[in-house]
Amino acid sequence: MKHVKADVVIVGTGVSGLFAALHLPKDKKILMITKDELENSDSFLAQGGICVERNEEDYDSFMEDTLKAGHYENRRESVDIMIRSSREVINELIDCGVEFHKKENGELAYTREGAHSKSRILYHQDVTGKEITSKLLACVQKLSNVELLTQTTMIDILEEKNQCYGIVARSADKTLFAVTARAVVWACGGIGGLYEHSTNFPHLTGDALAIALKHGIELEHPDYVQIHPTTLYSPKPGRRFLISESVRGEGAKLYNAKMERFANEVLPRDLMTAEIRKQMEIDHKPYVWLDMRPLGEAQIKTHFPNIYQKCLEEGFDVTKECIPVVPAQHYFMGGVKVDKYSRTTMKCLYASGETSCNGVHGANRLASNSLLESLVFAKRAAGQITKILETKETAEEENVQNALLKKADATKFLGKEELQKLYAESVRKEIERVREEAV
Repeated sequence: MKHVKADVVIVGTGVSGLFAALHLPKDKKILMITKDELENSDSFLAQGGICVERNEEDYDSFMEDTLKAGHYENRRESVDIMIRSSREVINELIDCGVEFHKKENGELAYTREGAHSKSRILYHQDVTGKEITSKLLACVQKLSNVELLTQTTMIDILEEKNQCYGIVARSADKTLFAVTARAVVWACGGIGGLYEHSTNFPHLTGDALAIALKHGIELEHPDYVQIHPTTLYSPKPGRRFLISESVRGEGAKLYNAKMERFANEVLPRDLMTAEIRKQMEIDHKPYVWLDMRPLGEAQIKTHFPNIYQKCLEEGFDVTKECIPVVPAQHYFMGGVKVDKYSRTTMKCLYASGETSCNGVHGANRLASNSLLESLVFAKRAAGQITKILETKETAEEENVQNALLKKADATKFLGKEELQKLYAESVRKEIERVREEAV
């Protein structure tokens, strides 16, 4: 088996993986891999925006909004870290060239989304994720110490006595190779590919979670899956196009089959989803109507140009008519259990972004907290890994790596379908357990 040596391996090229790479020492070799193309991460798909603590007076309401949306199952310490780190992260993004929408006087403009008590969300039209991720990717591509591999899938890790020493991966031509490293970061996204209807890319199938199960790495809340209440309805199969929550935050209305409002449009996502599903049952229709016309044509075309164009392609002019919307799988609040430094229960293995569960989101994610949470805790992972890299690799570590490489040569690794089945089965069992406890 081919052997590649790096200081750090990062699995995933979304905002979490990229931000971690940018905060690691520039004199260390960093290898980043992704299952698909660099632009095909869910980070690129994020529409609405990114939260930030506007000022000290905003702290209490930001905290309460996050806790309330998460049904108070959040880890308060993690939420505190995210909020207090938010302004610094935003400033770093701006330094990387990210352009947030501004008022005529040059000040940053803020919008509001569901379950937020006030406007605290920065945005770039309705493609905030693309703006942030593309700028971070450009910064990473300028680094001579970072190598990016596409069409490369992690299929296992190298571990001994609960310490991670690298990964085993499969390249586009199906060749297996091992990568030894002093630290590994799992930043490989969520589980949307396991669902028939999802806003996620189909290649995001919870591979890291299945590998965690195989090696006894602790997971947390694998049954906490968020459904986004408004995606563009289509009878065609495939990924669902998300209609950003900020559309409703700015004043769009929801109607039933009789064109009557039936719910508060800025409810938390899980409650909004429940209201829509209930109305769909009453109407005996596979969708409800979303009306963007109250926003006005000018705001629709300037703030939501991507949504406007996509709906046109599907035959709907949102400046003149309502569009059919339906809930679909969107986000994963559970994941690989990590602490406030993004450390998993295995030494030298870190997880951040949607792959991880650090407790920020609780049982339901507050809108536009995902990008912020991913960035904050990816940076914290990089800080811990930097401490590891400051110490010299020992002869014992090298001996273990060599032994693991020999072992890998003789190992039959799980395939894609086997990994997906392993994780999907664990989620099913967890949901059954929760239901039994609730009886």
